[in-house]
Amino acid sequence: MEITRASSNLLRRLARSLNTSASPPIINLSEKLDHPSIQNQSNTTTSSSSILLNFYDNDERPFSTVSNHRLLRSLLNLELVAIDPVVDFGMWVMKSRMVESPVLKDLVLGVIKHTFYEHFCAGESVEEASSTLRRLWDDGLRGILDYGLEDAVDNEACDRNLDEFLKTVESSKLLPPCSVSYACAKITAICPIALLNRVSDLLRWEHKDPQFNLPWKMDTLPLLSNSSPFYHTLNRPDHLTSQEEQDLQQAQQRLMTLSQKCFDMNLPLLVDAEYTSVQPAIDYLTYSAMVRFNRDNNPIVFGTIQAYLKDARERIVMATEAAEKNGIAVGLKLVRGAYLSSETKLASSLGFTSPIHGTIEKTHSCYNDCASFMLEKVAKGSAAVLLATHNLESGRAAASKAQALGIGKENQRLQFAQLKGMAEGLSFGLRNAGFQVSKYLPYGPVEKVMPYLLRRAEENRGLLSASTLDRQLMRRELVRRIKAAVLEGEVDKIRTSINH
Repeated sequence: MEITRASSNLLRRLARSLNTSASPPIINLSEKLDHPSIQNQSNTTTSSSSILLNFYDNDERPFSTVSNHRLLRSLLNLELVAIDPVVDFGMWVMKSRMVESPVLKDLVLGVIKHTFYEHFCAGESVEEASSTLRRLWDDGLRGILDYGLEDAVDNEACDRNLDEFLKTVESSKLLPPCSVSYACAKITAICPIALLNRVSDLLRWEHKDPQFNLPWKMDTLPLLSNSSPFYHTLNRPDHLTSQEEQDLQQAQQRLMTLSQKCFDMNLPLLVDAEYTSVQPAIDYLTYSAMVRFNRDNNPIVFGTIQAYLKDARERIVMATEAAEKNGIAVGLKLVRGAYLSSETKLASSLGFTSPIHGTIEKTHSCYNDCASFMLEKVAKGSAAVLLATHNLESGRAAASKAQALGIGKENQRLQFAQLKGMAEGLSFGLRNAGFQVSKYLPYGPVEKVMPYLLRRAEENRGLLSASTLDRQLMRRELVRRIKAAVLEGEVDKIRTSINH
């Protein structure tokens, strides 16, 4: 009898220890900020293991809601992309003529689809992407659907791309309410790239010579600062031809059509940033739409600031304060930037210093400074910000700042975002802390999205190889599940012995 009672007690204790909640416990990010080793990012020398302990307590399980299949697949993909030779080979294959060979094309695209593509992209169609978004929604995350389009060269391509953007926005009606946080668009997909270069040249020259008249220019916000790069335009550019002005009006109308659609659905629209050579024109079109639609304290159109640029802090202050004076609810996405190599090479080839901060620490500092500035505007009620970051310390700092300013976690004007397949631990950690978190979901046919994959591989090589935290957290969750399964087997054995 005593043996049976003892066995029953053991069984109950084991069962209680194995009984895990479907939802992970809340992580209070701000409480973890008091540790002296993580108060100042520039002085941080914390190892990956200590970051793990500081950010996630031993009992925290950021991946507890992820299925075994998805968890194992994600871990394998991250392990692969952390190996430089593997990334080099993958990039070589995607750039090679192998993808043009009728014999090898299907094989190469099939391998790419079931590895890099499925890890970083949401699907080949809006239907597949919507299915991916629903899975994220079940995990407590939101989604930003982004049709994987690259630069357009003519008006016909721009019109096709606009239709795809509108279709993506329309598809959000079929998804769970609030599961889609933003629509997303690239100006380079709805305005010919050559025209963006021309308009950017003219805007840069106007900044240098205020008497330089641009008759086609609409109301907008400040675009450039004195510290912005001007080496792209060394000579006075010719004015737009009548055909170019007509093309510019068409591009403006495409953006207005898309913005109106988002306004009618009350779905904010993110406009991506691009190269510095065309960014003035992109900001001009974006801010013009912002002036028109971001009224009545309702930010609909969001521009993007790249914090790795030396002029980022000046431009974000100039645009935001001008918007405040004119009753415009400014919306901005803050990123570090994705064109580091190409920007540095271009500046060097022209004999100029890079427009990008000289060290990663300066970029981190600029990002955190800009984020702090925008959070103060959010607290004031005059702006909205999407903090797109894969950096753990920036996520911590922003969460702490938001709490200090009294910004409620349900406040839709503060949101965080990460790319699909990257910084998963940070996404789930912020989610567990109660913040609004989205994953950026590029989608489209594998061949069309390959330029995106190449760009991510080239520009994020260091980030991919440094995904140590995610891999540690995933391995820990898998080990925990294996141990639980083994213990469950022991429980079954005890239960069987009791019954017999």
